[in-house]
Amino acid sequence: MTDAPMTTPAASTETAGETLSRYLTGQASAFLRALPQAVGEAGARPGALPSVNSPTGTAGTGELLRAVRRIGGALHTFDAVFDNAWAHESRSELRWLLNLLAQEPAYVRRSARLLAALDSLSSTSPAGDGAGPGMLAGHQGAPKARALLDRQLTLSRTRAHSTLLQELRSSRLHALADRMTLLVGEAPLVQPMAGQSGATLLVQASGAFGALAAAVQGLPLQRVAGAYHGDALHRLGATAAPPTGGVPVQARGAGAAAAPGDADTALAADDAPWRRARILLKRARYALEVCGRSAPELDALDQVLDRHQDASDAAMTAATAARTPRITPATAYVLGVVHADQRLEVEAARHAFGRQWPDLPHHGWHEWASA
Repeated sequence: MTDAPMTTPAASTETAGETLSRYLTGQASAFLRALPQAVGEAGARPGALPSVNSPTGTAGTGELLRAVRRIGGALHTFDAVFDNAWAHESRSELRWLLNLLAQEPAYVRRSARLLAALDSLSSTSPAGDGAGPGMLAGHQGAPKARALLDRQLTLSRTRAHSTLLQELRSSRLHALADRMTLLVGEAPLVQPMAGQSGATLLVQASGAFGALAAAVQGLPLQRVAGAYHGDALHRLGATAAPPTGGVPVQARGAGAAAAPGDADTALAADDAPWRRARILLKRARYALEVCGRSAPELDALDQVLDRHQDASDAAMTAATAARTPRITPATAYVLGVVHADQRLEVEAARHAFGRQWPDLPHHGWHEWASA
């Protein structure tokens, strides 16, 4: 399900400008209501942003983040209806605030994911209590690897929290709040476009779905069709050959001379089209909200791509931690196993996306979005 209520379907007599103004007025009002509470939450101790960190939180920071995403998405998809300069500047400022708000909860999720994975891999539970011991059970590097990850992620989260607290009280944020106040009163619309029928928005929304469909066509869905694709990492051998031993992260942590950036760059390039699809999928969801429609299939796919990004970021964090100077080979080995575990989570999310995407043409959105 979406994390914000759907709008009421627009009346057939409502113009495009009236529909957009009504939607944006509601989102801008939510922004202004949430802002003071979000500033107060940021003043709490690092990591204490329950509205973002909690999946069901509804307090200031979470409401602010939701409003920012939806306003930015509407300004992007329906840009032809707005004054071009104002819309461009507003999107830039909203993107700045979105990235700022998302940092700390991303570190919180990453920490929970990595520590849970390491705990599972190093579990010593007997076979009769479930899946049995983990592959790292009793490994001497596991406790040190866990402490290293916890320490580095706590430091990153604290820094992100301090930056958030500083920027939420900056003149830049006050200027953005002024823009939202203007949006509550009257959106700067291009009158010829704003006066057209509300059906015009459906045509523009179809562009968001067209961009999403084009992005998905570029994804290697055939390659991820198998439920287990353990050889996925080996396809990068042409651009980033692993050092002798077959475990790049472990070898680098042990002091090998291989350039770590090569594999990181290759994996980042491999993830990039999936991250792009995630952004386009969110824009398509928000376009539906503006038009007063819903698509549960898109909501489910959005969650899958969120999981893909979280696993990708976690894998990169494990690889970076394995390059910490002066750690032992045993610690680096454990971090290499965690890295591989998270890359398999990436492949699992891609497989789930590939299985769910073909079901979308059976949903009604493509009929009106392509009209």
